[in-house]
Amino acid sequence: MAQQETDADRTGFDRILQFTIPDRDTRGRMVRLGPVLDEILSAHAYPGPIRNLLAEALVLTALLGSLLKDGKGQLTMQAQTEDGVVDLLACDFRNGELRGYVRHDRARLDELGPNPTLHALFGDGYLAITFDLAATGQRYQGIVPLEGASLSDACERYFWQSEQVPTLIRVGLSTVPGQCAAGGLLLQHLPEGEEGRERLHVRLDHPEWEHVSIMGGAVSPAELADPTLDLESVLWRLFHEEREVRIAPGAGIVRGCRCTLEHYRELIARFPADEQAEMADEAGEIVVDCAFCSKEFRIRPA
Repeated sequence: MAQQETDADRTGFDRILQFTIPDRDTRGRMVRLGPVLDEILSAHAYPGPIRNLLAEALVLTALLGSLLKDGKGQLTMQAQTEDGVVDLLACDFRNGELRGYVRHDRARLDELGPNPTLHALFGDGYLAITFDLAATGQRYQGIVPLEGASLSDACERYFWQSEQVPTLIRVGLSTVPGQCAAGGLLLQHLPEGEEGRERLHVRLDHPEWEHVSIMGGAVSPAELADPTLDLESVLWRLFHEEREVRIAPGAGIVRGCRCTLEHYRELIARFPADEQAEMADEAGEIVVDCAFCSKEFRIRPA
């Protein structure tokens, strides 16, 4: 596998690595988030359990978003519930831009202790995953219950139920403020190829998939989050016995909040003057808060 040229590349921070294992009909993605993760998490004073939850969601969003072949397409992950401590989790990925936000009840969260379960956080919630394809204008969405030990479990269930694609996902986290690192691995079995026939007879017990899933499942959370290990080294540890592993240099990831003063001015201008007046505060300004980046925009109606 190719030797990296810079220190930033060697750490594997904030980039995606794509790979395929041809003999096993498998495609994969790996991601390692660092400065971008720290920047997103620092937008709000999230308590530990919420930091971990959002970090995992951001890794998953980057992994799933990297499956888009259309650079202008968007992957959106949203988890909601009516009775949970967390009532909204929203992340999206578009053209290498990643963002995310969690809304939660801090008082109820404090009652759960330091390591709440997924069900304790969401109750009977659901996870919606949406692929928006800019080139065709098509939208694909799958909704699955928030069941299992983690968001990763729910994402695996999404691929099986909505797309009938055997999928393995692993995530590792280290979310100490100022030293955030999180990594993830996604493996999928595509015996008919990525552009192949409709998969009418998908088998979770296919021998090639059994082999790959066992090898990939051996990765540890510490390896995925370790900033001293580049992604190629982790991949080599897992699949060095394979005859061929094809890798593609990964695209970079940046924090990508799309909020601007001009954007909100254009949105507000679409409302009639009387409705704009109702939105304004005592100072005669409309205050818009961006939940993703925690910025406040003050706009005076026309």
